Amino acid sequence: MTHMNLTEVEAFARRAHAGQTDKAGRPYAEHLAAVAEGVRERGGDEAQIAAAWLHDAVEDEAVTAEWLAGAALPQETKDIVLAVTKRPGEPPEAYAARILATPGALLVKAADLAHNADPGRLGALDDAATRDRLRRKYAAMRALLGLDEPGDGR
Repeated sequence: MTHMNLTEVEAFARRAHAGQTDKAGRPYAEHLAAVAEGVRERGGDEAQIAAAWLHDAVEDEAVTAEWLAGAALPQETKDIVLAVTKRPGEPPEAYAARILATPGALLVKAADLAHNADPGRLGALDDAATRDRLRRKYAAMRALLGLDEPGDGR
């Protein structure tokens, strides 16, 4: 099977998330692009960069798990996307354990957390309580994953 190249994955992800915005009201594709670039900067390979573009697609119901299973993507990409997809009611410890057990997933999640915790991005949120809650949430997940600082993950 011929796999989608990164340009095709990016275009697909942008279409799948079209119309979605982040908590600050920005187009969601900006977050996907930042995470993909973060993976690239951390030395991620093509499978990991593709997973970065798709990392929220199943969780945000932009695609189904069935679509992902049949997609023209490397198995590593599919495994990473499923590893970083939060499941309803799942304890953070179980989520972190799955990421740590999946080759390549930690680097993608590190890039995701780094962008989520970016002070400029959090500063765009109007509500201080929401900013503080998210900072604590991201710090707790970094700790569970053994990531010391935002942006770590090599």
